[in-house]
Amino acid sequence: MSDFRIIDLTPESIGDYGVCGYKDVAKHVELRKKIDWYAEYYERGLKIKVVMDEIGGYQGMMEYIPGRYAHRPVNAEGYLFIHCLFVGFRKEYKGKGYATALIEECLAEAKAGGYLGVATVTRKGSFMADDQIFIKSGFEVVDSAKPDFHLMAYKFKQDSPDPSFKTDVLGKTEHYGPGLVILRSPQCPYSEKNVRKIMETAREDYQMDVQLIDLNGHEEAASAPNPFGTFCILLDGEIITHHPISDGRFRNILDKRIKGS
Repeated sequence: MSDFRIIDLTPESIGDYGVCGYKDVAKHVELRKKIDWYAEYYERGLKIKVVMDEIGGYQGMMEYIPGRYAHRPVNAEGYLFIHCLFVGFRKEYKGKGYATALIEECLAEAKAGGYLGVATVTRKGSFMADDQIFIKSGFEVVDSAKPDFHLMAYKFKQDSPDPSFKTDVLGKTEHYGPGLVILRSPQCPYSEKNVRKIMETAREDYQMDVQLIDLNGHEEAASAPNPFGTFCILLDGEIITHHPISDGRFRNILDKRIKGS
């Protein structure tokens, strides 16, 4: 295994490294919005760490924040909360221990900072980290939410209260009204380019009106109706995707619904 180091990004340095594959500040509005969002929450304890492999370069990242500011519909006061964990931008750099190293750094900072532990939301499949990497580091499932989300926690003391999903907001979509509704937050940079294309497709190819709701801040994200918090698409009050998707995937979802109607 080649040597690697973990670097703490700041609002000033994030543009030098990029995030989630976006590297060009001038070209990518996604990155500019992420930098602005990071600057806002950096003062509240938000951190982004990146893994720099000696040979492969940038091969992973982790983002975490004090639980009171988590951009997920969770009760996680007193915990550090991991928003994102991804390693292996190239497949040959997966399975190298980078994710474990990032988690260990987060746990160490949580303990040094007097937190109750560390929490995160997981889901098996694409886009999100699943349970196994966290179980390997000693996390346990403490709550679950439909359709297949887990809330996991590493507690330094077993008698500490468990984090939990906000059941009072999950699945509550009535106030968004009928039609196509997209909720997004700058916390996730994937919700910029794809959303523009999806809105164009909905209007031009399916003759749908679209309501775009930008979630401004942690309180709005924590009141979202789906466990991912910072993104979802609703159609007539039903959640049709819980996280960012491609335009092709959006078309597939609509076509299946149309054929089934």
